[in-house]
Amino acid sequence: MSTKAAPIVATEERSNPVGKAILYIVLIALTLVFLGPLFFILMNSFKGRLFISDNPFALPLGDYFAGIQNYVTGLEQTGFLAAAGWSFFITIGSLILIVFFCAMTAYYITRVKTWWTNLLYLFFVFSMIVPFQMVMFPTVKIADILHLDNPIGMILLYLGFGAPLSVFIISGFVKSIPLEIEEASMIDGCGPVQNYFRIVMPMLKPVMITVAILNAMWVWNDYLLPYLVIGLSTPYKTIPVVVQQLVGSRGSNDMGALMAMLVLAIIPIIIFYLSSQKHIIEGVVAGAVKG
Repeated sequence: MSTKAAPIVATEERSNPVGKAILYIVLIALTLVFLGPLFFILMNSFKGRLFISDNPFALPLGDYFAGIQNYVTGLEQTGFLAAAGWSFFITIGSLILIVFFCAMTAYYITRVKTWWTNLLYLFFVFSMIVPFQMVMFPTVKIADILHLDNPIGMILLYLGFGAPLSVFIISGFVKSIPLEIEEASMIDGCGPVQNYFRIVMPMLKPVMITVAILNAMWVWNDYLLPYLVIGLSTPYKTIPVVVQQLVGSRGSNDMGALMAMLVLAIIPIIIFYLSSQKHIIEGVVAGAVKG
């Protein structure tokens, strides 16, 4: 038996370097594909506006290099800092409400099996397939009637639009939590509220961070909803709205300032993702070990 197994092991050892090489090549290619646009924006943010149109793929060297002038121009023309403050306020407020309320909603409709909780779950799932264009006009009218054209109103609107996918994702995670854990805590004297906040909610940390990342990227980069609800005549404009103002008509685009403001807009969401992804990996690994 040992003589028969030796050739198989040797074959596997010989094939491993080839497989690893192919895997590394694929991963490097994907890295270039994903990071290429980011490098393109960063590179052109340091080039003069005229050179960007003439040679967009050239490095910002020599006469092409404009220093930080594009950043200064963009900050002066757009009011970027004020917009960043409102974007942070709306994004953080939306994430807190979405994660907190959607986690409780998903837990309840998953654990309490009645006809109306099943119907509620179907409503959440159905609303995921409804395109925003179908509800765009009613949303703007209702927001105008209820005076939601302000940061607090935007947070409530994002809660409504972000709830379907968030509830759907968290519900699938709740189903994987054994009921025996909750039953044991109730035997020890925990009521329903204590059972959720002390036992279940800490276990939902990985999926809650996942939901937070998905919604953060959406809310932070969203242009259409703030533009339609808040508009351009209020001081509550977000980053995508003010950056769009750099895109003029009849070829008057300041591409240098536009690229610079895009770099500043990307940095916070990248930092948030990089600081949060380790919690997702830790949660997945912990769940696999416990399973």
